[in-house]
Parts: sequence; structure tokens; C-alpha cells
Amino acid sequence: MGIILCATRGGEASYPTQDAVIALAKEQGDELVFLYVVDTSFLNHTAAPLVVDVEPQLEKLGQFQLVMAQERATTQGITAQTIMRHGQLRTELVSVVKELGATLIVMGHSLGPDAAFEDSALQVFAADLQIESGVEVRFLDKID
Repeated sequence: MGIILCATRGGEASYPTQDAVIALAKEQGDELVFLYVVDTSFLNHTAAPLVVDVEPQLEKLGQFQLVMAQERATTQGITAQTIMRHGQLRTELVSVVKELGATLIVMGHSLGPDAAFEDSALQVFAADLQIESGVEVRFLDKID
């Protein structure tokens, strides 16, 4: 039995990934952990008072998204843990993999005109993450 670590942003766009990873955990008999990373590094170019106001709001949003993901798993017969971290996604993924002994990292990924990142950039990210973490990284695609 392994541990699947699923990074999630939450929200409706994340539902297909969450449903797929829940089904995968159920099929394989693996534990499931949803991870939400609060990354405020994009605010480094703004005024400091804004950072103070935004970070708690992002944390509340993350807590809500994790509860929603956990409830989705519960309704599908899986007990999922949740973890929230502050920092950069890749760093926190590697840290949590090592702490939990996770055996697989799963992330969602949109294709098409609404995609946030080009496929080639995601493949490089996944390859680097796999080397750093020592576990397989799998993207579950959602076609917009």
C-alpha cells in the first residue's frame, strides 16, 4: 500500500483531477493526501502591507479547498488527509514526499486555450520534481 500525494488548487477546475486521484487511490488501495501550498512569492513586487493582508486570505481559501477535496473523497468511499504548507510548490512537494514516504505525486493539468502552462514546461517541471523527490510524478489531464 502506497501514499498518493495530490497537489491541488481546489475549485471546480480541480474536480476532474480530484475524482481521478480518488478513483486511483481506491483502485490501488493507497492512502490519499491532498496538499495545498500557499505561495505568496508573486507578491514580492508589491507593497509590504498587501502581503500581510493577502496571506491570511489565501490560507483561508486553501483550508476551504482542502476541506472540499476531503469531502469529495469521503463521498466516494476514501478517507483522505490534508496538508497545507507555505512556500514554493516544488519545494513543499519534495518536503512532504519525504516526510510521508509518499510513493506517487499527482497533479492536474489543463490542456487547450485556458492552460496556465505550456505542456513542455510542465514536462520539465515533472522531470525535475521526480529527480528531487525520488517518486513518480503523474499529471492528470483536463481538456478545456
